[in-house]
Amino acid sequence: MTTAFKIKTTLGDITLSLYDDTPQHKKNFEKLVKENYYDGIRFHRVIEGFMIQTGDPLSRSDDNRMLHGTGGPDYRIPAEIKHPNLKGSLAAARDNNPQKASSGSQFYINQADNDFLDGEYTVFGMVTDGLDVVDKIATVEKDFNDNPVDPVTIETIEAIQGQK
Repeated sequence: MTTAFKIKTTLGDITLSLYDDTPQHKKNFEKLVKENYYDGIRFHRVIEGFMIQTGDPLSRSDDNRMLHGTGGPDYRIPAEIKHPNLKGSLAAARDNNPQKASSGSQFYINQADNDFLDGEYTVFGMVTDGLDVVDKIATVEKDFNDNPVDPVTIETIEAIQGQK
């Protein structure tokens, strides 16, 4: 099964490899990519020196911009907390819930080592190419909600066949 993906953004490409030992998160990400779920979704929370977050379908437009970061499918994924939040790691976002269950679609990429998040969020992959793009996204101009003033959008995410 494919475990590598290329996120094509308006600022460049980011290649990810997913971990096999977080199977529920891997399977969910693969399903959403196959459905083209992420096409047109923006990075809605960008904090330089911390992380860049995306995956909210409400972010496809500026309507209800204040709601960016609150949308997604109507399910959560059980926590699979095993890996540290290192620079370039891919992790599932979540709301505050005692089970630490993850959002059905929102994820972030750490732009720095964020060990204070370890044990709190499921890390389910790693950037293998395109950290320069992560850094570029992190430096764009943001509004008071850390939402880029000029949208940074996922054009598509494609599976890379034969990668591990």
